[in-house]
Amino acid sequence: MAQWTHMSQMLPHLTNETINNLYPPTAFPIEVRHFLAQWIEGQRWDDFALENVEQKNQAQALLDQTISMLQSIAQQTTNVVDKMKLMQFSKNMNIFQAQPLQFGVMVRDILNQERGLLDTSAQPQFQPFPNIESSFPNMQDLDCLVLKVLEVQNIRQKMHQMQEELNWERQNYESLQGAIQPNGLDPTLSESQKLQNHIQQLEYNVQAMAKRFQLLKECVDCLDQCQTRLIGSLKAWRWGQHKATIGLPFDDNLNTLQTWCEQLLGVNGKLRQELVLLGEPMPELQERLGKLLQVLIQSSLLVDKQPPQVIKTQSKFSTTVRYLLGEKVAPGKPVLLKAQIINEIQARNLGGVPSDNVGELINNTAILEHNTSSKSTCATFRNMSIKKIKRADRKGSESVTEEKFALLFSTEITITGCDTPYRIQMISLPVVVIVHGSQDNNALATIIWDCAFSEPDRVPFLVPERVPWRMMYSTLNSKFTSEVMTEHNLDQYNQHFLAQKIFDKPDFSDDFSNILVSWAQFNKEVLPGRPFTFWQWFEGVMELTKKHLKEYWSEGLIFGFIGKQHLHLILKDRPNGTFLLRFSDSEIGGITIAYVSASENGGQKIQNIQPFTKRDLEIRCLGDRIRDISHITYLYPDFPKHDVFKKYFTEPQPSPVGGYIPVTLLTKVGTEANSDSLPATLLPGSPHSVGGFSGTDDDMDLEQILQTFST
Repeated sequence: MAQWTHMSQMLPHLTNETINNLYPPTAFPIEVRHFLAQWIEGQRWDDFALENVEQKNQAQALLDQTISMLQSIAQQTTNVVDKMKLMQFSKNMNIFQAQPLQFGVMVRDILNQERGLLDTSAQPQFQPFPNIESSFPNMQDLDCLVLKVLEVQNIRQKMHQMQEELNWERQNYESLQGAIQPNGLDPTLSESQKLQNHIQQLEYNVQAMAKRFQLLKECVDCLDQCQTRLIGSLKAWRWGQHKATIGLPFDDNLNTLQTWCEQLLGVNGKLRQELVLLGEPMPELQERLGKLLQVLIQSSLLVDKQPPQVIKTQSKFSTTVRYLLGEKVAPGKPVLLKAQIINEIQARNLGGVPSDNVGELINNTAILEHNTSSKSTCATFRNMSIKKIKRADRKGSESVTEEKFALLFSTEITITGCDTPYRIQMISLPVVVIVHGSQDNNALATIIWDCAFSEPDRVPFLVPERVPWRMMYSTLNSKFTSEVMTEHNLDQYNQHFLAQKIFDKPDFSDDFSNILVSWAQFNKEVLPGRPFTFWQWFEGVMELTKKHLKEYWSEGLIFGFIGKQHLHLILKDRPNGTFLLRFSDSEIGGITIAYVSASENGGQKIQNIQPFTKRDLEIRCLGDRIRDISHITYLYPDFPKHDVFKKYFTEPQPSPVGGYIPVTLLTKVGTEANSDSLPATLLPGSPHSVGGFSGTDDDMDLEQILQTFST
């Protein structure tokens, strides 16, 4: 947040008009820039442009994160006015939901204008103080707090020195008075002067003491504010970790937050020491510092590496818990963390150790160990396993793969400088427990819905039953690109077809964005005329692309999700042999080739080759299959297939040794497979199509594998 550090020094010298123009009060007020300074400067805004529609999803993700973090900070602040303002700011941000790119461009422009002001300013007061910059959040506020504590300590030291000096002066005065009286000198004037000086010193001390009281209160107020923002940052980190499940970017580095925790713990200790040395009781400040200390100690436990969110019983898994105040743990007895599995009801009533055991965990204890090289203190559960699980009574048609649990980690810990131990605990992200691999897909759907649509600080583990399609599509795109590990997003045509499919509205051409999609439509109800749900179908495509089609997809060679009407619309005027690659609409995990060919009456028709599945592509890759099929020549719109797919063609294998006859697998389709000129036994099959572009049944051409023998 170096840029904001510099800007905050410049702001007092700018006019109100300039500040309001820079930070529009109704769209992006200066408070938002302040509270989210480090996060804002850690994102990539410079690439946003209104014409780059492919960046819409990225902008939407950043907008959603901004709103979530404002809500989280609002929940944590103790100042009612700040809380109300932050909540209002988060609501105002919703005006960008329809056009998230406008939000990205606006933040880009604000940051650029800040840089311009900083670059053109030559005034010395705009320059940062030396060594004041830091990488962790709100360093400026923490620096201010540290300076206040130092001032309190300096006042105490000066008072002590003044008291010693006063005692010394009093002793000198008494000795001098004893020496003057025998000489008959009148000491009245001298004694009066001394007494007046003494009174002045006492008055100064009283004033200094009053200033010290006020400074101590200001320090505690400042500590409260800094810690509130820290807790907000810790929640934002956990929220980002949660969202990473659906593919959103997430920086899992905790070193910055650990440094911040340690700094605040040190400040708390110094302030408690100053209260003791004050000599006069200040119960209100002592109580506040005690509560802040307890919250800090209890909030510093995090699940660094989450357990798998779909866990099969009797299977090993690992997880890591990190304590950010590990270096401050009192030496002596090792700190032992214990894990137990809890259900949704227990997660809502945390506060102690749940008495009812809903599952049996094996290898559920681990010791907190400090790593000197990474300066982290972690407990790693390496071979944990769920031996058995106790399920709750299910409601209606609820499946076991919809039931959510969590792991609860707890221990008792003593911090150096604190008299009493503290009970600390933290729960993992929701997990679904399965007993068979066939349940994995449906369990993952539960986790995806939970991670995508849950709200910050929710009641565990509530999620809405319906969400707008734009949120559903953003989730599908994030999950697809992260799972495939590609930067090539789903485009607007893919989005529209997916919406038509999940809503069963193949003829609907308007905007689906604000139409609500339900959990049942996502993964409870099967698609019309299909034996599988929308998620099962989409996940199958994602898995196929990840394992066999990543490079093709990343280079834009696969059109992907497209409906029949759109397919006919874009191919109807193309020459024979024009083809495109699309994901099968009727089969889980299949990709098919749609191409233009001549019909029997001299016209044109669109053929759909039987989908290639994971098994097919393991036998022969997609590039070689495209090379084999002579009917297809140009990738839509007009790219020669040998130019764009050449690098995916497999080089001919050398002849085998020992006099064996080499064998080559080739892909043949339709009448080509039945040709008399082909020198091998053919699998039966013929193309199935409808001429004149009036429509085709999906994926009906039979793909044939032909073994061609040559000597």
